Amino acid sequence: MLNESTKGVFTIAATPFLPDGALDFDSIDRMIDAYIERGANGLTILGMMGEAGKLSASESVSVVQRVISRCAVPVIVGVSAPGFSAMTALGSEAMGAGAAGVMVAPPMGLQTDAQVIGYFHNTADALGDIPFVLQDFPLATGVQISPSVVLKIVEDCPTCVMLKHEDWPGLEKITTLRKASDAGSRRISILCGNGGMYLLEELLRGADGAMTGFGYPEMMRQVLNAFLGGDIDLARDIFDAYMPMIRYEAQPGMGLAIRKHSLAKQGIIAHPTLRKPGTELTALAITEIDALAARQEQRLRELGI
Repeated sequence: MLNESTKGVFTIAATPFLPDGALDFDSIDRMIDAYIERGANGLTILGMMGEAGKLSASESVSVVQRVISRCAVPVIVGVSAPGFSAMTALGSEAMGAGAAGVMVAPPMGLQTDAQVIGYFHNTADALGDIPFVLQDFPLATGVQISPSVVLKIVEDCPTCVMLKHEDWPGLEKITTLRKASDAGSRRISILCGNGGMYLLEELLRGADGAMTGFGYPEMMRQVLNAFLGGDIDLARDIFDAYMPMIRYEAQPGMGLAIRKHSLAKQGIIAHPTLRKPGTELTALAITEIDALAARQEQRLRELGI
């Protein structure tokens, strides 16, 4: 079960589709195996990268059941929804299938601290005893959550056990939260996203690991292992090898298409299909991605990785 001490790499999983937009269950199986082989301690599904908003309720349940039945690592299920009834229904299905917990992002339109706090009070009530991750991604949701608001939610809602940190810039937020827990506030797990762009700095600030969906998921494990081993220079060298691709993925509106292309090129999924509406890569963009991948592979060989 997800708890305040959860650490490591929780890879955000894509949702594979066939060229006609149907779910690709064979690729789901292969993808789950690859994520675990490349160092995932757990998986997070039906997040923003998982195109959750493009799935029907029954498709969401089918993906949850397939993933959980396939893997032996903890699975967190994104259950963000406009209404609490849909959130509760998917949360119950997920936990019944064996999920470790769920993740919730605030809906667009919350403008005040009181509204954010009230929303997560209602979330905790709706989910009951299900442990949940507070997804803090203002770039996507438009909702700003200050450290004091996070601390208030953590204080009021015992089932909030993790922060999915994706504020940008947000390093000072991690430092503030860790200072608060050092001073006696309840400490929760912090796993970080943003495509891994600030991973090493986030770890140095007190994050417990990564929860993101970079197209080469082994990067998070390699950097984290070097960090935990005390070899910060090696962690920086590994990160630097991947940085050009991380930077390219960070283009607004293109990241998922780039990631799916990379996953397909590696044979992890069969097709790079995004369910419509979605970005389609041009031939020029694909040439650029492939050139970055070749350079990345060369630099990793030089490091003996």
